[in-house]
Amino acid sequence: MTANSAIEIRGLTKSFGDLAVLRGVDLGVARGSIVALLGSNGAGKTTIVRILATLLAADAGAATVAGFDVQTQAEDVRRSIALTGQFTAVDEILSGRENLVLVAQLRHLTDPGAIADRLLDRFALRDAATRRVSTYSGGMRRRLDIAMSLIGDPAVLFLDEPTTGLDPEARLEVWRAIKDLAGRGTSVLLTTQYLDEAEHLADRIAILHEGRILVEGTLAELKQLLPAATVEYVEKQPTLEEVFLAVIGHRDAQSGNDHHAVPHIGGRSPATKEAQT
Repeated sequence: MTANSAIEIRGLTKSFGDLAVLRGVDLGVARGSIVALLGSNGAGKTTIVRILATLLAADAGAATVAGFDVQTQAEDVRRSIALTGQFTAVDEILSGRENLVLVAQLRHLTDPGAIADRLLDRFALRDAATRRVSTYSGGMRRRLDIAMSLIGDPAVLFLDEPTTGLDPEARLEVWRAIKDLAGRGTSVLLTTQYLDEAEHLADRIAILHEGRILVEGTLAELKQLLPAATVEYVEKQPTLEEVFLAVIGHRDAQSGNDHHAVPHIGGRSPATKEAQT
């Protein structure tokens, strides 16, 4: 365990009967960074998260989270982490604020109401604070779910496929929330099947296949594994996601510009030429 590591995994193995799910996994997550664990269904992503969260014992290997051994210091690990799974763990009968207050009370924290109000502001849920969660959109529920997991200021956050089933706009909302967490010093291990999600969010990316990490590095480092790119001039066409967000009037989070200028369906916008690598 290095001083700058939030998570350190060495030689992790796990089998279920005759099925070997993990076959010697090595992985590290630096403090305050986002590492995306990329893999298809059945690759072993959720098994790794469950072991790190002390919900499942490994067959062999070692893992530390926030400086604590997951086998011998499980209670310390649990006090240091939060886990958000593929399905939101919110009470739909309660309001958003009531969900947050309840978790703060269960953690025996001082002034649960103030904690709830700060998180509502942080995750842009203040206007919906008193509404029942059953009226929330998918993106709002996921943001509330992440906010609930942060009560108690965990050092490490596990996000297991957090945008599964969300529409494009809700995914962008969740992405912004995750990037904000890392910016505030939370270490994040994100599992996902979505290539664009890993590309957009992660400081480092690890590709898991059949229970092994095949490659791990920054996006730039992974791109260097392929042959050098050739430069071609091609006509750039908008992606379907860009069309969708333009039609619904989505605000670009980076440029701050509103995309309301949508051409008539029968019209054509001028073609643009751009160097592609």
